[in-house]
Amino acid sequence: MDCKVIEQILADALSLTEVHVTSDGSHYKVVAVGDCFEDMSRVKQQQAIYGPLAEQIASGELHALTIKTFTPTQWKREKLFNM
Repeated sequence: MDCKVIEQILADALSLTEVHVTSDGSHYKVVAVGDCFEDMSRVKQQQAIYGPLAEQIASGELHALTIKTFTPTQWKREKLFNM
């Protein structure tokens, strides 16, 4: 599955300021940034990402998925310390 397609699905479904998807064979990594994650538990954040991708996951088109979610403030801090 193309990374840009996954990014578009997530961008259409959620109010994200940034979304980045990378692939290493059949394993995908999603980094999603948005205010929508502000008051969500870690589990709810994961579910927010899995929800729009449920059809692709169920069909097997999208297999292994690593998800990292950030609010814009958390993302600024993450980039500052880890880039």
